[in-house]
Amino acid sequence: MLTDSQLLRYSRQIMLDDIDIEGQQTLLASKVLIVGLGGLGSPAALYLAASGVGEIILLDDDEVDLSNLQRQIIHQHTSIGQAKVSSAASRLNAINPEIKIRTIAKRLGRDALAKQVEAVDLVLDCTDNFASRYLINELCVESVTPLVSGAAIRMEGQLLTVDPRVPGSPCYQCLYPRQQQQVELSCSESGVLAPLVGVIGSMQALEALKVLTSVGEVLVGRLMLFDAKSMQWQSLKLRADTHCPICAKT
Repeated sequence: MLTDSQLLRYSRQIMLDDIDIEGQQTLLASKVLIVGLGGLGSPAALYLAASGVGEIILLDDDEVDLSNLQRQIIHQHTSIGQAKVSSAASRLNAINPEIKIRTIAKRLGRDALAKQVEAVDLVLDCTDNFASRYLINELCVESVTPLVSGAAIRMEGQLLTVDPRVPGSPCYQCLYPRQQQQVELSCSESGVLAPLVGVIGSMQALEALKVLTSVGEVLVGRLMLFDAKSMQWQSLKLRADTHCPICAKT
């Protein structure tokens, strides 16, 4: 049962027929792993905490730098030099002290990361490199854990949900087959407009809440592309690769 304080805190969500008290109880009982507390992870974590996701695990081995503050809104100037997960945890606890926040301030190997993925209801991939995205995707498929993957660079963003519980649905590697020499793009080399990561990260949080509560249509089998210059969204249908080395073998 929700307490009086929880009924008041989450009243605007509970008013939604699609959420109601049952949906809010589901969120409070949910565990989410956020990998990366940068531009995407910042708004995603803030909204998930405010929405009442009961336990959030923050994973990032980086420290806050001055150049991060242009877009990584969960951190403050006084956070410079701190571990990003510690800085983020402080902000999340200030927003919602009723939920549980757990931090991991180191890079995990495959086995250790697999244990974290297996222990949660959903993973948010807020990283900025292909190696991490491929590994997270593979572990989510293996453990049948839903994954919400986002990316943003320059003035372009994308969003994809992988749900191994849905038979015949595509995974991240179906969209981007792994190549020996994958071209890496980073904000430090290509730049990014600050609010863009806020848009994509917030959409990741929205998609995560929908997956957790089974509300509406989620982005399984669809890729959302956002062009900030033209302020246009595109939705592309995706098919599972029957020869995908990750999801075709499950």
